[in-house]
Amino acid sequence: MTRAKRMKPVQNLFDDTERRLASGLAAVERKVTDAETKLHELERYRGDYEKQFKQRAGRGIGATDLRDYQAFLGRLVEAIRQQQAVVRRAQSERDAERLKWQEAAKRAKALGHVVEQWQTEERRASDRREQRESDERAQRRVNKT
Repeated sequence: MTRAKRMKPVQNLFDDTERRLASGLAAVERKVTDAETKLHELERYRGDYEKQFKQRAGRGIGATDLRDYQAFLGRLVEAIRQQQAVVRRAQSERDAERLKWQEAAKRAKALGHVVEQWQTEERRASDRREQRESDERAQRRVNKT
């Protein structure tokens, strides 16, 4: 069995690992996108809520409504702060997954190059062997005549 054929299972393993990590990276990317979308929704909701409150306050508002508004806005601000933390953690996880995937891709590519070189060398050796055999057959024919 040739070196290239012996390395094929290893190359398949490296390729599978790279594909698995790429799939994991895609899942983490979706997680980041979802977290960012939720954050933007919360920020948009806060902006809408503030605008509505200003309109109501312009017409006059009671102390209870003001206190309720401030309490709700405080909870909303805290939810935004927590969602920002979720986004940061998801981004950190994505960055770590990206590094793992890039390293696996480099290893798979490097091994692929080595296997290709071996296959090229093996092909050349086979071609030389065939040429030598062909030359020997032709020489024998010439010698027989």
